[in-house]
Amino acid sequence: MNPAVLIASVYVFALAAFLGYQVISRVPPLLHTPLMSATNAISGISLIGSLVMAGAHYPLVAHLLGFAAVTTATINVVGGFWITDRMLKMFKKREPNTAKAVKR
Repeated sequence: MNPAVLIASVYVFALAAFLGYQVISRVPPLLHTPLMSATNAISGISLIGSLVMAGAHYPLVAHLLGFAAVTTATINVVGGFWITDRMLKMFKKREPNTAKAVKR
């Protein structure tokens, strides 16, 4: 790999990480659920890309890295949906407990 391309790639990665942190840290709590849905969609795209990488005709190292990417992307997607589900349950109205009211 050309050193100039590598330096440019590391620069883009560092800039994206910094900007992503700045954007996420300034999100109000009310918008976390829609934001989680968007990041779940992005994680799904990375899962598809890692599946392609793991299944293509590349050297063994690429297959191992693809497998690791599939594993971590799957954990990320499942965990994201789990957290989103828990956050959405916080907004549901609770029904009064009828068993306690009848027991008096």
